[in-house]
Amino acid sequence: MNSLLKSRVISRSCFQQDRERNDGNRQNHYWKTSIMFGSALSGVFVYYFYIKDRHKLICSSLLDLSENGNVIGPGIFRNDLPTYTLAEVNNHSTKDTKIWVTYKEGVYDITDFIEGHPGGEQILMAAGSSVEPFWLIYGIHENPHVYEILETLRIGNLNRDDQKELSIENMNDPYAKEPRRHTALKPASVKPFNAELSPQLLCENFLTPNELFYVRNHLPVPEIDVDTYELEIEVEDKSKILTFTLDELKKFPKHTITATIMCAGNRRSEMTKVKPVKGLSWGPGAIGTAQWTGVRLRDVLKLAGVTDDEERLKHVQFEGIDFDATSKQYGASIPLWKAVDKRGDVILAYEMNGVPIPRDHGYPVRVIVPGIVGARNVKWLGKIYVSESESSSHWQQNDYKGFSPCVDWDTVDFTKSPAIQELPVISAICRPLEGDKIHVEDGFINVKGYAWSGGGQKIVRVDVTIDGGKTWQVANFDAQDSAPPPRHWAWTLWSIKIPVNNELNEVEIWAKATDSSYNTQPENFENIWNLRGVLSNAYHKVKVKLIH
Repeated sequence: MNSLLKSRVISRSCFQQDRERNDGNRQNHYWKTSIMFGSALSGVFVYYFYIKDRHKLICSSLLDLSENGNVIGPGIFRNDLPTYTLAEVNNHSTKDTKIWVTYKEGVYDITDFIEGHPGGEQILMAAGSSVEPFWLIYGIHENPHVYEILETLRIGNLNRDDQKELSIENMNDPYAKEPRRHTALKPASVKPFNAELSPQLLCENFLTPNELFYVRNHLPVPEIDVDTYELEIEVEDKSKILTFTLDELKKFPKHTITATIMCAGNRRSEMTKVKPVKGLSWGPGAIGTAQWTGVRLRDVLKLAGVTDDEERLKHVQFEGIDFDATSKQYGASIPLWKAVDKRGDVILAYEMNGVPIPRDHGYPVRVIVPGIVGARNVKWLGKIYVSESESSSHWQQNDYKGFSPCVDWDTVDFTKSPAIQELPVISAICRPLEGDKIHVEDGFINVKGYAWSGGGQKIVRVDVTIDGGKTWQVANFDAQDSAPPPRHWAWTLWSIKIPVNNELNEVEIWAKATDSSYNTQPENFENIWNLRGVLSNAYHKVKVKLIH
């Protein structure tokens, strides 16, 4: 391994030159400017929509713009407004000249809008460009609220000859080479692709088949050539950077763990019933369990000079290779102690359930941080950076954080809430589903589900009731890993036969789990509601009809 270390060390200056050269070739200038506006615009528009009274915001921009009684949609040519050339739009790129952008046939002045709103400085980087590449990346064009807000800023039309240059058909779709997905996956969004498995299928196997494992992507899935793939390891204040090919990573001792990964927004759709939240409308299927095989992160970090007793450095940052058009990649971080602890079981995985990790799940290398929220299990891993500070990425600093029910978009301050790491105990009923009509067999109904807890805690009990908590019954465990806490990384599958009264025609089934630290799920969502809809772990409740 010493010869490997010697051969793979490269100078910082060479690395930076190569990185800058590669980044410059990765995307063209048009995508680079327009997507930065789009990424920032998403947060700004959603934020703005929540903090302003909707009636004051929309004014008459859409409803009063009509010809012959027909409402004119966003970006449609308007005879009552002047027409500008693309060159004129390009010249409006600073606050002094006013900041303009285009969408379809529309020209918009966003100067006053961005001042005082989050993401404003990022939007300035894309002044004078089209927002349509943003619609491609994030798929938010299906949100009418964003259109309504945008249309209030309308100042004119784009010259129709210039529209051909910016037409969506002439843009390269970054999603054109996405992997094929199983039809059993239910999409929460298509671009980027995010999907979950139906609960009925979810609890059929302790290990979730790769093709049916939930998918959570923030950006287009990258195409990575394994023959040229390299993972970079950098330690703060050290002048050398290590790089490893996949074959070189495989020379380290192999380690396999069985671990459940869950999205922070799993079961968000139930919390939304209390009050709207921002995020994908996940059901209970944004979770899955697999056997992950790879190299221990602590072994790689030790080669880079990071020891178990390191005190100055506090965090391990991960960067993916899923870039947006500005060459910014998905990023996250975990505490260093978790990475170097031999009981932390953090691995750089190259296999999932015994085969190379599929593209949707991080091929060729994904960091698996068992017991930690899925957002920190970075896919398509390109770089590891050991530092005194957390990752500065949007997803570490301004997303995946929990807040009090009293915090809204008027008062939220993301700096005051820690990034989610370990997830709380959760359970879900997989069978029957909400609204099902189920047969009572010999006076009983059958119920199945899963339970899991973050931080390596083991599920010790699942309680079920059909009378609002007056009486409870303990479920049976159908499948549970034998690993003891605090290294119990996988979920528990459970089932129960519940006796029902012949006079009942409808029941609401409640389920709650308790882990090995005696943490138990809260009863309702009202008390844990948060504006991002994360940590959605109240009792799972399913109302069904009974057929006697």
